[in-house]
Amino acid sequence: MTAEISTDPWATLDDLWGVEAVSVLDEGIGPLAFSGRCSTEDNQDPETSRAWQFGNAQKFVEPLGGVIVEEFFDVGQSRSVPWERRPEAARLLEALKDPNRGWSGVVVGEGTRCWFGNQFSLIAPRFEAYGVDLWVPELGGKFDARNPSHKMLMSVLGGMSESERQHVQARVRAAMDAQVVNEGRHQGGRAPYGYVVVDGGPHPNPRKAAEGYRLRVLAVDDSAAEAVRRIFADYLSGELGDRAIATRLNRDGVPCPSALRPEQNRHRLGDGWQGSTVRAILENPRYTGYAFFGRWRKFETLLDPDDVAAGHVVKFRRSSPDRVVRSRRPAHPALVSVEEFTQAQLLRKSRAAGGMRGRAKLERTRTSGARPYILKGRMRCGICTRKMQGAIIRKEHTYYRCLARSLAPGSAALTNHPRTVNLAEDVVLEPLNKWLCQVFDRKSMDRTVVHLVASQGGPEEKSTTRDAAKKRLEAAEAELRRFQAAIAAGVAPVALVKAINEAEEQRAAASAELKGLPAPTALTAAEVQARLDGLDDVTTIITEGKPERLARLYEDLGVELRYDIAEEAVYATTSPRVFNVRVRGGT
Repeated sequence: MTAEISTDPWATLDDLWGVEAVSVLDEGIGPLAFSGRCSTEDNQDPETSRAWQFGNAQKFVEPLGGVIVEEFFDVGQSRSVPWERRPEAARLLEALKDPNRGWSGVVVGEGTRCWFGNQFSLIAPRFEAYGVDLWVPELGGKFDARNPSHKMLMSVLGGMSESERQHVQARVRAAMDAQVVNEGRHQGGRAPYGYVVVDGGPHPNPRKAAEGYRLRVLAVDDSAAEAVRRIFADYLSGELGDRAIATRLNRDGVPCPSALRPEQNRHRLGDGWQGSTVRAILENPRYTGYAFFGRWRKFETLLDPDDVAAGHVVKFRRSSPDRVVRSRRPAHPALVSVEEFTQAQLLRKSRAAGGMRGRAKLERTRTSGARPYILKGRMRCGICTRKMQGAIIRKEHTYYRCLARSLAPGSAALTNHPRTVNLAEDVVLEPLNKWLCQVFDRKSMDRTVVHLVASQGGPEEKSTTRDAAKKRLEAAEAELRRFQAAIAAGVAPVALVKAINEAEEQRAAASAELKGLPAPTALTAAEVQARLDGLDDVTTIITEGKPERLARLYEDLGVELRYDIAEEAVYATTSPRVFNVRVRGGT
């Protein structure tokens, strides 16, 4: 049986399917503007988002005789941003003032996409003032400012929009936390200096895997990993601060993160290491091989506290410890051990507890001047034990000197300290280099290994880091005893509250550092031999006589010099550092 098709095929088809078509009114609501918004935070496709919102608006107004003649669609704008700070929405508000704008109303595809919180109550009166109607699908028609139900419903929609955003944020964050804790998954972003992001296989989500998504994991970047290990080793030596380490890296030509990966650091100049760069590396726990997530978070703050309607702006700041998660198992190769990283954090805490006085004890690194001081930081005065400073005397000779006037007033060293202690560099270099050639010559290496093994002093010997922490603890306890004696002598306790709190903080930090240090272990002869084999040829470097290479050699050998002015002798010791381990020795 064949049905007879009328002159209107759609009418016949609608009658066959039972669809009730809505007839268009003869006199409609006229030309309208369309307003919409798409956020890119959830990986939304702007074209698709615009298409379905525009389609909803068009389906809503066409049966009423409405025709969309202009569009205002924001891309990449959060719904929490006020209309005045959204480019297209701000343009729409400006167009309201134009009497020749060409439309008499505005239609939206979805109310919760356009308004957030109390935004509608701030925007609707402006539309009413300029005689522009607002058509909202959730209301089923035009917004009526005199209808309390409309106002209540739009207020509810704004609250639902805000609640929906917060729930989405909470769910996404909870899912990402679980992925880090249980799987150690890399959650994106720039790889830390010393690592690169590589392919980790198909995505575990079948749908995403079918679409070609791949997991990304961290792998060691050999060109930068050694610099990270060096930073931790230099810091754990106990004498170098962040800026001093940065200066040494710049001196040795080690590329900084922004120079090594300029595509990841377009906001940086790439002009060298800074103290803040070293600090960021020392405080990044991901170098232990475990995945961490949530150390920094976005937070919203009012743009103008005196004008709440201006909305919020997004900033980054450190998260509280309870918001940071760590993987249960190692997620990528480690560049430093957990013990080394913990020691570095304890040392930073100890130095921070000392305030400016603690930082003043760190080595100062001269950043200006073209003349090299080969023994810089290695020569100590035998009277006051301070490091002697390099100086140019008689325009051509390099000296190292210690000035009595720079000692603290009342210091016991002032009793026997000459006004100036001077020592010429060239007087020391020749016998020092001759001695090093004898000690580290390949022919006498076996004897050197025996001496180095014997010089370790057994498991009870304390390391330099342990000695420094112990001295800080003793100094803090002595200071507390002095304060107690002052209070007993009649000094008002209120006047000493700040000083006592600082001393207590120093004592707690030094005590925590001592507890966190691992027990010292002695190396076997085979281990010492293996580490010494990693040294550059000492004789070749000394024969070349290049100041930069000599300075680096003395650093690797851990050369320390003490000038005894009474005996007119210099005592030299070595503490070779190879593969971030020191083996102590001397003469």
